[in-house]
Amino acid sequence: MKKKWVLVVGALVCMLFILTGFFATQLKVMGGLEEKENVIVLKNKQWKIHFSEKLNPSSISEHTVYILNQKGERQKATVSLSEDQKTILIEPPENGYRFSSYTLQLSEEIKSNMGRKMIASIIQRFTVKESLPVVESNSKLNEHILKRMTEVWENKEYTVQEKAAMDSAAGESEKSQSHSETIVQVNGIDEADIVKTDGKYIYQLKDNTLQIVKAIPADKMSIEKEITFNQSFYPFQMYLQNDRLIVMGTSYEGQEIEKKPADMNIAPINETTKAIIYDVKEKNNPKEIREFEIEGTLVTSRFMDGKVYLIANKYPDYWLLRENPEIDIRPRYSDSASHTKMQAINYDQIQYFPESKETNFTNIAVIDLEKPASKIALTTYLGSGEQLYMSKTNIYLAVTNYMPMAIKGDYSFSPDTTIYKFSVDGMKVDFHSSNEIAGTILNQFSMDEYKGYFRIATTKGQVWDNSRPSANNLYILDENLKQAGKLEDLARGERIYSARFINERIFLVTFKETDPLFVIDGSNPKQPKVLGELKIPGFSNYLHPYDENHLIGFGHDTKVVPGKGANGQPIIFTNGVKLSLFDIKDLSNPKEKFTEIIGGRGTYSPLNYDHKALLFDKKKNLFAFPITVYENGKSSNEMEWDSTFKFQGAYVYNIDLKKGFSLKAKMTHNDPNAIYEEWEDSIQRVLYIGDSFYALSPNKISSYELGSYKLKGELNLKK
Repeated sequence: MKKKWVLVVGALVCMLFILTGFFATQLKVMGGLEEKENVIVLKNKQWKIHFSEKLNPSSISEHTVYILNQKGERQKATVSLSEDQKTILIEPPENGYRFSSYTLQLSEEIKSNMGRKMIASIIQRFTVKESLPVVESNSKLNEHILKRMTEVWENKEYTVQEKAAMDSAAGESEKSQSHSETIVQVNGIDEADIVKTDGKYIYQLKDNTLQIVKAIPADKMSIEKEITFNQSFYPFQMYLQNDRLIVMGTSYEGQEIEKKPADMNIAPINETTKAIIYDVKEKNNPKEIREFEIEGTLVTSRFMDGKVYLIANKYPDYWLLRENPEIDIRPRYSDSASHTKMQAINYDQIQYFPESKETNFTNIAVIDLEKPASKIALTTYLGSGEQLYMSKTNIYLAVTNYMPMAIKGDYSFSPDTTIYKFSVDGMKVDFHSSNEIAGTILNQFSMDEYKGYFRIATTKGQVWDNSRPSANNLYILDENLKQAGKLEDLARGERIYSARFINERIFLVTFKETDPLFVIDGSNPKQPKVLGELKIPGFSNYLHPYDENHLIGFGHDTKVVPGKGANGQPIIFTNGVKLSLFDIKDLSNPKEKFTEIIGGRGTYSPLNYDHKALLFDKKKNLFAFPITVYENGKSSNEMEWDSTFKFQGAYVYNIDLKKGFSLKAKMTHNDPNAIYEEWEDSIQRVLYIGDSFYALSPNKISSYELGSYKLKGELNLKK
C-alpha cells in the first residue's frame, strides 16, 4: 500500500514538473495588454505588445494579428515587428479609430523563433474616446490610482534607471536703456530666470529674497528694495513685463499630520508651487496684488503674449491612500483674488490619460499678467510631465515611462517616452493628442515644432550594455502625433549630449569616446536624412546658433586613456571646458573651425546644464558666461585626478569668423587669495544695459564699461 502511495505521489510530482516545464516554455505576452477588462484608449492609439522571446516574423500577419469593430468587421491597421523582434506594433487607421468599441485579437498561431506558441489566442477589448475621461468622484479617482500603483508594487523588478539682441543706446541716463534678455529656445516665448532687467533696474532672486537694484548710472548702483520671503518659500523663477513682476517657487508650509492615516479624510499638504504678482511701478514700494498657490512641485513655465503658463506636478501620499482608500487625495489650490484657503479641484475638472501608468497630477495654470485680477485658468491631469517644449500654438510635455516589461532578470529594459500635446489659445489649454516613442530625451532642446510637425531626438538603450548597445533616434510626428518619418540607430553605443533644431536643419551631438556632430536634413519630414558627420575629441552639451552658417558648441574637452578600464576598455576623462565654432555652410561636410579649451579637470560652468547662464549678442560681439576653473596637476600618472582651483567668476569672449575665440575679460567676486571656490562669490548671471556690463553673484553686483571692461562700480549685497 505504501509502495503504491509512493508511486502515485511520484507520478503527480513528475506531472507537475512536466506541466511547469510546458507552461514555462510557452510564448507569453509580457506587457501592453490588459486582457481581463475593456480598456479606454484615444483615437490614435498605437498598440505595443511585448512578448517573452523573439517572434518568428513569418507568423506575424493580418491573419494572426487583427482588429474587429463592434460589427465584427476587420479594421485597416498596419502591423509590424520591432527591431528586437519581441514587440508587435499595431498602428491605427489613417484617420484614427472611430469613437466606438473594438476587439484586438492575437492568434495562438503566433510563434517564437524557437517554434513555441501561446497556450491560447488572446482577446483585448477596447473603447475609443474622443476626449480624455474625467475621474468623476473620490471613489473612482482613488480606485484608479490604487490600480495603477498596484501594478508597480507587485512588480518586484521595478527600478528607475539612468536617467535676442538689441542695439545699444548712446550715453547713460536715468531712462531705461537697451539691454540683454534671457536666452530662450523659441523666439517670442520667454523663460523664467533668477535674474531679469528692464533696462534700468535689475531684479535678482537670492535665497529667499527678491532684490530690486537701481543699475544706472552703473557707477552708482543701489538697492532700491529687498523683499524677504518666509523661510518656507524658496523662489527660483520670475518674469517681468512692464510694471508687473511674478515670482514663482516652491513652498513647504505643509500641514502637520495630527491624526492617524486611517482617521484622515484629507491628505496633508506637504509642498506647493507659489506665484506672487507684484506691481513694481514704484520700485522702492512694490505692491503685492495677487498670490496663487497650488499643490505640487514647480516643473517649469513659459511666458507668451502677457500670459504665464505654469506647470506643477503633485505626487500624492500613496501610503495614506493604501491605509485609507476613502481619503481625499486631490490637488488643492488657493487664489487671493477669490479665496485664501486651500480648496480641492473639482472631480469633474480632473482628467486622466487612460493608457498612462503615472500616478501623479500635472497642473497647468495660466495667469494673465496684463489683467492680474482676472480669473486664473487651471487644468489638472492624472499623469506626468518632466520636460516641456512650447510653440506659439502648442505645449508638449514629455514623460519617461519607467514601467518595465515584467520579465524577471531582464536588466536590458530601457524606458521609452510619452508625449502629450496640448493646444494653446490664450488662457485656454486643451489636451490634443499623445503618442509613445522609443527612447528617452535629454532636455527641452531635444524637442521642436516646425511647420506643424513635432521633432524629437531620443537615446534608446544603455551605453554600458555592450551586448545590446544604445542607439540614437530622430522621430518626426504629424499634427496628431502620428509618426511621419524617422532616423534610427545613429551612433551605436553612444548617447545624445546635445541637440538643436534650426528650421529644416537638425544638429545632434552624441558621445562615448569622440564627439560626432550629425547634420540632418529635415526638409522632408517623411524622410529625414543625415547629410554630414564630424568626429572630434570632447563633446558639446549645449549648441547655440551664431549665424546661418555657423554654430557654437559649449561642452568639455576629453582625454582617452586606452586599455585601462574593465576588459581592456578605454577610460574617458573629462578635461577642461571646450568652446567650438562649427562651420555648417556645407551641410555634408561640417567643420570645427575654431576651438578654445579653458582649464583642466574639474572646470565647469552653469552653461553646461543651463542655457540661461549664457549672454550672447552677435551685434555687440558678446559671448559671456560664468565659469569656475581648475588646472591639472603635474603628475606623470595619467590616471590621477589631481587638479587645483584657479578662478571663479565669468569670462567674456569676442568671436571672429577669421580668428576664432578671443578672451576679452575675466571678472571675479572671489577673494584674490582664495584657495577654493565659494558659492556666495560665484557669478551666476551676466548681462548688459546700454554701454555697461554687469556680473551678479549672491554677494555682489559689479559693473564694467562695455568693450574695455574697465570696472565702473560695485554694489555689496552682503547682509
